[in-house]
Amino acid sequence: MSSAPAERSVLVRVPATSANLGPGFDTLGLALSLYDELIVTTTAGSGVDVRVTGVGAGEVPTDASHLVVRAIAATYASVGRDLPGLRLDARNVIPHGRGLGSSAAAIVAGIMAAKGLLEGEVEFSSSDLLALAAELEGHPDNVAPALFGGLTIAWTTSTGPAHKRLLVHRGVSPVVFVPETTLSTKLARSLQPASVPHEDATFNVSRSALLVAALVQSPELLHAATEDRLHQSYRASAMPETDALIRLLRDAGLAAVVSGAGPSLLVLGSDPAQRLFASDLVAEHGVSEWRALMLAVDLKGATVVAHPVENSDFLGI
Repeated sequence: MSSAPAERSVLVRVPATSANLGPGFDTLGLALSLYDELIVTTTAGSGVDVRVTGVGAGEVPTDASHLVVRAIAATYASVGRDLPGLRLDARNVIPHGRGLGSSAAAIVAGIMAAKGLLEGEVEFSSSDLLALAAELEGHPDNVAPALFGGLTIAWTTSTGPAHKRLLVHRGVSPVVFVPETTLSTKLARSLQPASVPHEDATFNVSRSALLVAALVQSPELLHAATEDRLHQSYRASAMPETDALIRLLRDAGLAAVVSGAGPSLLVLGSDPAQRLFASDLVAEHGVSEWRALMLAVDLKGATVVAHPVENSDFLGI
């Protein structure tokens, strides 16, 4: 079946995400106000032309193996459409390999780009989008908040992944501390044991339930609600400075956790003043350089809009 007409262009914007949030391993995710933006334009003929500025420039592939292009191709294939020629202009801001959902953002960006390019010909439900994204990423905890924004609870059913989106209390004030070092998700996951003690599982069930209540209704409970026994201690050896800073911050009463697979760390402040306090502590005690990102909770998730073909770059945006 033929693809979308040539010379069509869309602008895609996708937020960073932080998964797990302490006890909510592979289940809870939060969208953050840090965005990758892409302009994707169909062209006559075949082949792809990828241009990247910002994070990953000169490092990520610029051919059909680029993750955004692969996600676009998978989305077209899922609805029986041939992939057109593509030009992709990416402006990346989300750090790579640091637990802020950069791969999930790329996958969601590709799916949303395909959705926009096929608008009027093919309709995608939210369930369709999540299923595609989770299949490509391998699990839904990062792709769900990237797609839908806010706080998401993600789970898998016999018919595929599902999610629930929740609004976060306006008092919740996130700050992410990003180190120079990276850590692969594959390595982080390899440090997890095959099983955990029953009491640790029970502990995390209680804290995960409490965390949802703390994020939605009672931010003053965030410190207790972000305690974890399922994954962070097992991964500590791979990111010793992250672990040391989290212990320091938690001892000071702050809700500090590993962001995703790490090595970035996330502090969920119950008010803006806690973010400044956390930043001072990290600046004073961090052995290496950490970049503090004072962020908000993203409420929209990924967006896609039509973009003028004759202006298919970022000039003037």
